[in-house]
Amino acid sequence: MHWLLSIDWESIFVPTVALAELAVRAILLYAIIFVLMRLVLRRQLGGIAPSDILVIVLISEVAGNGFVPETRSISESAFVVLVILMCSYSIEWLQFRIPALERLTRGPKLKLIDDGRMLYRNMRREYVTESELMAQLRENGVDDCSQVKVACLEADGRISVIKKSG
Repeated sequence: MHWLLSIDWESIFVPTVALAELAVRAILLYAIIFVLMRLVLRRQLGGIAPSDILVIVLISEVAGNGFVPETRSISESAFVVLVILMCSYSIEWLQFRIPALERLTRGPKLKLIDDGRMLYRNMRREYVTESELMAQLRENGVDDCSQVKVACLEADGRISVIKKSG
């Protein structure tokens, strides 16, 4: 029964790795993962696909040891979580303040339909199939691409649709 009550408070709360090292590790890995996901996971088309969730879970598992090497304390893990949240907040803040940075980190919009014509080259570039595009058009109340003035794959992965007037 004594082993249930004896808690090693020091190993729970006292860091065993320098906090500066943890911050550098967290910032570098955050930046690497951010860039890789920006390059690979651009489009959503209505939500996160199961394959995207799998990629995110696997990345977190693989990167975990890089963030906090051989640690046992809660304070180290909490500190790394804080650094990651601050990185995310900082990028959002900078994107809001510096429009050029937003274009760099989010990427430009890409036309998929122009004046009723599907732009297959652009669709191929982002792996958007005709059936996926048509599904997005139907969600916007359009049943034929000839009714569309412009449809764009936005930086956040959604497809925006502007209908022809008249």
